[in-house]
Amino acid sequence: MPGKILVERGPDDGRLKTLGVGKWPVWAKETSEFPWSYEETETCYILEGQVTVTTDSGEAFSFGKGDLVTFPKGLSCIWRIHQDVKKHYRFG
Repeated sequence: MPGKILVERGPDDGRLKTLGVGKWPVWAKETSEFPWSYEETETCYILEGQVTVTTDSGEAFSFGKGDLVTFPKGLSCIWRIHQDVKKHYRFG
């Protein structure tokens, strides 16, 4: 069973710089809903938008602009994008 989604609210600039977030690729998606599974761990930093992710076990996690979110390898979930999202992301 995969671990939990970790949401770090408003990490400081030092933490983001240490992680190298500014050098990560950017992904954007309009308001929508879709299933997703993680073949490896993903860490992302939300630049814009508001999202709720609900795991297959029914646990819901909401996050948005300024949040650093880690999705565990093996997680299956539904993404609900309430406001168009733009994020930096890194796998592994």
